[in-house]
Amino acid sequence: MTQGRIQVVVAGGGTAGWVTACALARQLGPLLDVTLVESEEIGTIGVGEATIPTQATFHALIGLDERDFMSATQATFKLGIAFEGWARPTDRYVHSFGTIGRSPWMAHFLHVWLEGRARGLGSDLGAYCLELRAAEEGRYGDEAVGGTALNHAYHLDSGLYARRLRTLAEGAGVRRIEGRIAHVQRDARSGDVTALTLQDGRCVPGAFFVDCTGFRGLLIEDALGAGFEDWGHCLPTDRAVTVQTEPAGPPRPYTRAIAHEAGWRWQIPLRHRVGNGLVYASEHLGEDEATARLMSMVDAAPLTEPRAIRYRTGRRRSVWSHNCVAIGLSAGFVEPLESTAIHLIQVGVTRLIKYFPFAGTSPALRDRFNALARVEIERVRDFVLLHYKLTERDDSAFWRAHREAVVPDSLAARIALFEEHAHAYQGPEDLFQPDSWVQVMLGQRLAPRGRHGVGAMMSDAQLGQALLGLERRVDAALAKLPRHEDFLARYCPPPIA
Repeated sequence: MTQGRIQVVVAGGGTAGWVTACALARQLGPLLDVTLVESEEIGTIGVGEATIPTQATFHALIGLDERDFMSATQATFKLGIAFEGWARPTDRYVHSFGTIGRSPWMAHFLHVWLEGRARGLGSDLGAYCLELRAAEEGRYGDEAVGGTALNHAYHLDSGLYARRLRTLAEGAGVRRIEGRIAHVQRDARSGDVTALTLQDGRCVPGAFFVDCTGFRGLLIEDALGAGFEDWGHCLPTDRAVTVQTEPAGPPRPYTRAIAHEAGWRWQIPLRHRVGNGLVYASEHLGEDEATARLMSMVDAAPLTEPRAIRYRTGRRRSVWSHNCVAIGLSAGFVEPLESTAIHLIQVGVTRLIKYFPFAGTSPALRDRFNALARVEIERVRDFVLLHYKLTERDDSAFWRAHREAVVPDSLAARIALFEEHAHAYQGPEDLFQPDSWVQVMLGQRLAPRGRHGVGAMMSDAQLGQALLGLERRVDAALAKLPRHEDFLARYCPPPIA
């Protein structure tokens, strides 16, 4: 280790470990010596294969070129998520990553649109969002089109992603140690972690540790006893079955989330395969039945054997305890309905960079970090829970229980505000923007009773012309976009085998 630099040990690899190691080395490399400990014998969850738009910003932070990343991970573009069967079994709507219409300063565009619909003017709300229209028509382009840039995320191979990050991290000086962790050593007086003992007896000392060991939380929970707040009472899915299949046609630029009687299933289209998974509540569905159901619903030949995953939704009560921070699944988990797993990893390490304990850990620093982490994951929980609470399905005990469940006050207040006045907002610690809340609330059939008067000040001619002009602008931009698969072929061709 270099004298004077802080020794940081990342416990665990996979996406969480290599994202963490890479970001620390790329941003704080002159001040830290980063070592990552992982074992090839231990598999990773590997299902966080759809992302949200914040990932592009993080990649700029660590110097990962988009074309290089997409080629290396067989990635495709993602413009949103199609929710099928959520409000009612035959319903379908898209939560896109785009901006809807053009909002006047005093109110969201939704209020103008609601006024137009009340007068018989305008089209469906999705007609005013380029990303939503492009997703539906299978189009994508990387440049500003008609003055509006497409806001995108990715579908990616998480195994290839971790491999690419490892290359980037090791190039920045990260040292990798192969081995299984057998024991966590702690200081008898302070309780701080001092070293990791591996099964073969080797010792990996450090001054600061990051737990990326997955659901178990080998450091943060097994050694430090940080505690876990279980959210199973409001998000009761606790199992998933996954399988990879061959592609079934050109990759769509969106994820599918398809509801079933005891949960939902996903389809994530990559260049070389499709990721499939069935999420369910074990109280309502057995593992064998879930596996059989998933395999009966896939669209192409399987490339892997089905894999069963057990999980608990919830958060670690303290993600920073003593001299250890938990990042990834060891910090908490919200089911992957809105593809937030990789985002929570990236925002966790970004927060750690901002609050890194160069002057030593202290209760004030830990409390601030833990408070920010708690609010962030709770807001994600609320947004995911929104899809379940606002359902009209009564075809199974699973959906009836969600309709009748008591939700956190933070979510209940948002629902009431939208239902009564059509207001959606983004607070200072919120991940999802008002356009996301609007699309999901309307998609789940929550009809606002009131609205702002901004649209009422316009005549029929003014309102109709404004709506038509916005729709034509989207039409013109959409016509210039190439097919998604054609753009991928020239922008980021896959690596030669």
